[in-house]
Amino acid sequence: MNKKWTLEQVPSQEGRVAIVTGANSGIGYETSLGLAQKGVEVVMACRDLRKAEEARSRLVAKCPTAKIKIRKVDVSSLREVRDFVNQFRKQYERLDLLINNAGIMMSPYKVSEDGFENQLATNYIGHFALTGLLLPILTATPRSRVVTLSSLSYKWAEIQFDDLHAKEGYSRRKAYGQSKRACLIVAYELQRRLAAAGYDTLSVAAHPGLCKTNLDQYFPALIRPLGNLFLQTAKQGALPVLYAALANDIQGGEFIGPDGFQQMRGYPTEVDSDDYSKDEQVAKRLWKASEEMTNTYYLGA
Repeated sequence: MNKKWTLEQVPSQEGRVAIVTGANSGIGYETSLGLAQKGVEVVMACRDLRKAEEARSRLVAKCPTAKIKIRKVDVSSLREVRDFVNQFRKQYERLDLLINNAGIMMSPYKVSEDGFENQLATNYIGHFALTGLLLPILTATPRSRVVTLSSLSYKWAEIQFDDLHAKEGYSRRKAYGQSKRACLIVAYELQRRLAAAGYDTLSVAAHPGLCKTNLDQYFPALIRPLGNLFLQTAKQGALPVLYAALANDIQGGEFIGPDGFQQMRGYPTEVDSDDYSKDEQVAKRLWKASEEMTNTYYLGA
């Protein structure tokens, strides 16, 4: 991989369609902008339509040729995920890129409308269902990709199968780590299952390193200003996501992150993860639990 990969190296992507969840701010916004600059039609899938429209206006001001659609979806709600997919499939016949980006970080304890711990629901469970429900249109689109956002924070926790929803005690940090761990595990497992089924759709995981975004809203007030001193920008943090989505040497099953010290900042490259994240028995157990939680069954092994 080119350690100094940038978006300028990517040819026109005219005619392609992408969904980016959580597209109105941070990594999602910068990913949407990068895709739009290459001619991709971007569906900004956002929880708050007002914020989404404001983001769309900023994006079009920077890229007047952008083809942008806004659609409402709170990925923590399985009902909204299903409604979003139904509407999308009525309007589109192809889906080249699904960017599973939306997330919350270290938020206070909350239970989603489906009864799930909210960080797990938002960061992982909703995206598992979204991917499965969109799979028919993804696999019908040549060379499509699913890019799933993980985080260096996956190292904070393993999967608590006996207490997935923190009913026996809640740690914001561990709940976030578990949700991002789940994203990484299932991104790997999705690639294994797609390949076994003979599809050319690729699954890739990515993480942005350490970035200054609005995910820090639940951090202590005294800590947040320090982020400006050592965190990279959201634009730089979006490069691993854009690499995973657009680079021509992606084979599927990679984990893309920054190439700098401890993967905290830099340019996109393939990075490694720990043995637990690659454990196929853990992956199968998590996949089964996710199917049962969402009532969404796909790519059965």
